[in-house]
Amino acid sequence: MKFFLEVWRQKNAQSQGGLVRYEVVGISPEMSILETLDVLNEQLLEKGEEPIAFDSDCREGICGMCSLVINGYPHGPEKASTSCELRMRHFQDGQTIIIEPFRAKAFPIVRDLVVDRSAFDRVMAAGGFVSVNTGNAPDANCVLVPKDVADKAMDAAACIGCGACVAACPNAAAMLFVAAKISHLALMPQGAPERDARVLNMRAQMDKEGFGHCANEYACEAACPKEIKVSNIARLNREFLRAVVCSDK
Repeated sequence: MKFFLEVWRQKNAQSQGGLVRYEVVGISPEMSILETLDVLNEQLLEKGEEPIAFDSDCREGICGMCSLVINGYPHGPEKASTSCELRMRHFQDGQTIIIEPFRAKAFPIVRDLVVDRSAFDRVMAAGGFVSVNTGNAPDANCVLVPKDVADKAMDAAACIGCGACVAACPNAAAMLFVAAKISHLALMPQGAPERDARVLNMRAQMDKEGFGHCANEYACEAACPKEIKVSNIARLNREFLRAVVCSDK
């Protein structure tokens, strides 16, 4: 298969970037978009040109590093899929594919397709953890958690922190990410002791990082590769209101 790739090239955050058109041939339908970029980089190196910088790690849809906007869609047009899982068979032979970085004020471009998503790390450091001493792990059946609650917590915990929700949101909001991290701890008994401080601190850090406000567009849910539901945002709002009321007492 042959493709024309229009890739965003930018030396650093200070320089002006733009799309550069490349032709790649000999691509297998079973290759991923990242493997196609690997092939293109090999061709560029053979010509003595600078390879394209992009993030990747596990390439199995687990880590969330492969954050690309492909033909206008974060992670590409396939539902519930990361960039590394997007196979070239989903495109037509000879098609032009536009590849850009995630775009958000809180995700500044480092180089080419690489953006700095450390804002997520700082939001997590503000409260996305359980710090109380719990002693030895009890038997699973000693901590009674209703199955429907456990299922909701596990669904929220599936978030891989890729940032697709931010890239898809017209306001570059991080509400779905923060909501997922708040939800899976708020629903479980282990997260109860720090419940109020967690949501207050994480919401404050989210705003400090420059993420936009949620406008209920539902674009975040549509773009999420793990299909995190916007119902978690409603839970985040309830947790935040509860914490504010309790802190005023």
